[in-house]
Amino acid sequence: MGCSQLMRSALERERERERETVRVLSARCATMSSRGGKKKLTKTSRSVRAGVIFPVGRMLRYIKHNLPKYRIGVGAPVYLAAVLEYLTAEILELAGNAARDNKKGRVTPRHILLAIANDEELNQLLKSVTIAAGGVLPNIHPELLAKKRGSKGKLEVVASPPPAKTNKKIPNTKKTPSKKSPRVKRRGDGSKAVSADSTTDSPSEGFAILSSKSLFLGQKLQVVQADISSINSDAVVHPTNSTFHTGGEVGSALEKKAGKEFGEAVLELRKKNGPLEVAGAAMTSGYGLPAKFVIHCNSPGWGSDKCEELLDKTVKNCLALADEKKLKSVAFPSIGSGRNNFPKQMAAQLILKAISSYFVSTMSSSIKTVYFVLFDSESIGIYVQEMAKLDTK
Repeated sequence: MGCSQLMRSALERERERERETVRVLSARCATMSSRGGKKKLTKTSRSVRAGVIFPVGRMLRYIKHNLPKYRIGVGAPVYLAAVLEYLTAEILELAGNAARDNKKGRVTPRHILLAIANDEELNQLLKSVTIAAGGVLPNIHPELLAKKRGSKGKLEVVASPPPAKTNKKIPNTKKTPSKKSPRVKRRGDGSKAVSADSTTDSPSEGFAILSSKSLFLGQKLQVVQADISSINSDAVVHPTNSTFHTGGEVGSALEKKAGKEFGEAVLELRKKNGPLEVAGAAMTSGYGLPAKFVIHCNSPGWGSDKCEELLDKTVKNCLALADEKKLKSVAFPSIGSGRNNFPKQMAAQLILKAISSYFVSTMSSSIKTVYFVLFDSESIGIYVQEMAKLDTK
């Protein structure tokens, strides 16, 4: 009995070992592929490995198809996918804002067109791209706006020649020429006087005042779409840096219009005063410009220490410098929103608030009109909107 039990237990152990061997082999076979015995791994796309959403593999395929003679680096399709993804996100965000402004719940091609047109960099990049079903952008020439909304002076200057013709014809008539001629002359003189008064209110000929706001002390804030070098005001403001650099958009336009004398005057000012501190302001003559003076200011950069407070101080220093010369009008560009990277809406709010508080604190200011000379439609819309929010009480 003892031998038979031992034999059975040995057989059972042998069978158990065989079963365990079969289990191990089946498990190994399940984890092994038919090619070389490598383990199966879950496939990760190039987009996942690069951390982008746009398809990197498809970008590589397109690049190879369009540039078959060139060797394509590993990073080229990744970079292209990342750039396209960023541009798409930027356009969709701006298009969503345009749809929200138009009280629409769905983004349409029209909103995409408006978003691109209102952004300076995107408009420059995609100016030759046609968006299907996007419609067209209204492009009204400033001369047409001037005729519709312009001052009375232009209309009366055009209408003044006919009375001069009647002066020539009246002496040929038989009925009392001496009585009618003085009346005609008075009308002609009156029209010229009205036109002379009205043209002094306009910043420059051919440009329309898009929006106007009167403060409680009588000063006027006016938004104008024009080139700042052609504005006929007592002073224009030139945003610069500590070295009086004139290579920016405003500086280059002023230097081109004013000529070499303006550049030499800026160099002399730099030698005389040294570096211009942040929020500081200095003045030179206008030379060839319609404006009598140019106020150079060093505005702060966005993100710097106390940048909002310094921008407020910059605007007030420019106005104080104009008050020292007893000037009546000053033309401002959108200070800070260019190379200094201030958000346009925040810059407009700070500038308008600084101007309003300056006139409150300086009750006897000689400045009567402040022009905001803007070019792009986005800045114009922001300034018109923020001006409407100003408290005039």
